[in-house]
Amino acid sequence: MKRILLPVIAALMCLPAAAQTHCSQDKGKVMIEARPWDKQHPDRPAWAIYPSLTADSLMLPASPDPLNAYGSLAKGHKFKATGYFRVRKLHGRWIMVDPAGRVHIDASVSSVSPGRGETNKTAFAEKFRDKEDWAYLTCRELTSYGFNGAGTWSDAEAFQSMNRCHQGSHFTICPMLNLMSGYAATQGKAHQLPGHTGYPNQCIPVFDPGFEEYCDKVLADAAIRYGKDPDVIGYFSDNEMPLGIKNLEGYLDLPDDDYGHKAAARWLESKGIGREEISDDIRKEFAGFAADTYYRIVSRAVRKHDPNHMYLGSRLHGGAKYLKEVYQAAGRHCDIISMNFYGRWEISAEDLNRWETWSDTPFIITEFYTKAEDSGLANTTGAGWLVHDQSSRSAHYQNFVIGLLRSRCCVGWCWFKYMDNDPTASGVDPSNLNSNKGCYDNRYHPYADLVDGMRKVNSMRYSISNLRKRGNR
Repeated sequence: MKRILLPVIAALMCLPAAAQTHCSQDKGKVMIEARPWDKQHPDRPAWAIYPSLTADSLMLPASPDPLNAYGSLAKGHKFKATGYFRVRKLHGRWIMVDPAGRVHIDASVSSVSPGRGETNKTAFAEKFRDKEDWAYLTCRELTSYGFNGAGTWSDAEAFQSMNRCHQGSHFTICPMLNLMSGYAATQGKAHQLPGHTGYPNQCIPVFDPGFEEYCDKVLADAAIRYGKDPDVIGYFSDNEMPLGIKNLEGYLDLPDDDYGHKAAARWLESKGIGREEISDDIRKEFAGFAADTYYRIVSRAVRKHDPNHMYLGSRLHGGAKYLKEVYQAAGRHCDIISMNFYGRWEISAEDLNRWETWSDTPFIITEFYTKAEDSGLANTTGAGWLVHDQSSRSAHYQNFVIGLLRSRCCVGWCWFKYMDNDPTASGVDPSNLNSNKGCYDNRYHPYADLVDGMRKVNSMRYSISNLRKRGNR
């Protein structure tokens, strides 16, 4: 290893050199050296040791969980089949229910699409006959690693076609609608930031009267394409919108004739306070008001045009997921609250308890990943943690998922993403230039150590969450 924290040097001195990245010294946990990503100082964060649980350290049944074609628990408790996914509680724990009525915890991978770089294209031509061949083989491989679907930004059309052509195939999809970013683009109010869309003063134009009409149109079109598809879990409306305590002043600083400025001024006036009296509590309350306006408009359009499918939220990120007023607004209108999670090695029990207390609504983690030095990529873009090798990525994945499964509100997760960034690709998001984010490299080869660890946890997720036992009551 390159650097080791002083408190653990003594524990590691007894280990052979080859074992120093991982050890079993802490109650069955392996010790992973990692460092967080800091966009301001990418070379500055210190390497540190993070004890991590893996499937091998748990007392699990000898056989994998029995799964059906949806990746759901094939035995035990059965709900009434409706032909579509939904959420319910089972023994006090939130779960998804698949179209056949079976208990479902989602495990998917995002951005499952053929790569656009020259390396990707050359490898694709060598390995696959065509896109249909790619979709079928990729589905088979991801299913063998315990995944049941392709998350957002995947080639939904290819997997829809594959499911129709192969009887018994139910590889799920979750379309991204890009409602706010799409509407803002039509108004000249959107610009590209690393990882997400930016807006004037980082304020979404949710108070524009045209936004609701735009949502109606997009959902009407989406319902034609997806409304009768049982393999669609639901819709994401947007990604990583700037919902936070800076919104109120941001809206007030927009031009006087802007709908957002007018809405913020009216709201502040309704509180009977002037701008000089704005406090953090007022800022948080307004952020919740803006978020509630957004989620109410979107959820109404989803229910109106496609009542068969769930509304999965807007993939909260950064401080938004820790802002009670925003989180509660999402919980009032979404079937599932979606969140992208970076910055911490794992989700703490405190976070899980906070979300459960704030809203009795299930959640799904829609982005997390680590990137490894042994991939040969520069790894200077993207918010994932940096580790030394693929076995460390495997341990992080297992530890992260095991932590999620202790929550009574988590109904799934989505790894970001299918394939590494290809440095030869042009016109890509600035956060996706050169990093080891994929469970596959740029030539469509899986990282063996990583996907082996993914398989171990994914294939036992109902046992780890105790649903396998509870389902048989």
